[in-house]
Amino acid sequence: MKPVVMGVAGGTGSGKTTVAREVLKRAGTNQITLIQHDAYYKDLGDLPGAQRAMQNFDHPDALENELLIAHLRELKAGRPVEVPVYDFTTHTRTPQTQHVEPHRVILLEGILIFADAELRELMDVKIYVDTDADIRFIRRLQRDIAERDRTMESVVRQYLATVRPMHQEFVEPSKRFADVIIPEGGFNEVAMDMIAARIKTLLQETQ
Repeated sequence: MKPVVMGVAGGTGSGKTTVAREVLKRAGTNQITLIQHDAYYKDLGDLPGAQRAMQNFDHPDALENELLIAHLRELKAGRPVEVPVYDFTTHTRTPQTQHVEPHRVILLEGILIFADAELRELMDVKIYVDTDADIRFIRRLQRDIAERDRTMESVVRQYLATVRPMHQEFVEPSKRFADVIIPEGGFNEVAMDMIAARIKTLLQETQ
């Protein structure tokens, strides 16, 4: 049975994770493999700590897409993979990996997944979560302070220096590659019902 690969993209704080969780809930976790693009950030362990924080994490070059593409191909072929575990507080990969088994649906979530042509070619469905910039910024601010040990000043500085300009250069333009654009993310019940129905249809077609 050919797996269905679904990509969920959108700006930082847009609600991609909420959409991914809704897809998992509606389609069934026993049928879905979730892969997050964030896990594939390049290891900056060879750089001094202060220099690591100065890197542009919102540019496509910050991520190891070659490894992600290789892993997606392995999963599509029915073979498990070892996904990196990234530590956002130190900007390094941990020695551990996450063992991921293939399932009928492979759900890929990330800000920049539509910016890479080779990644796009591996997707059967591409969903873009569209949310106002002010809402996205507030969500990112709350997340980075609570979960990634950042200060308010560092979050604002990074947002103005790289997050906002990279969004305008890479993320927003990638919206044109989406098959479906969802306003309000996972809270859009009509859109989520349509996506769940599409997944069921694709699963039936690939049996």
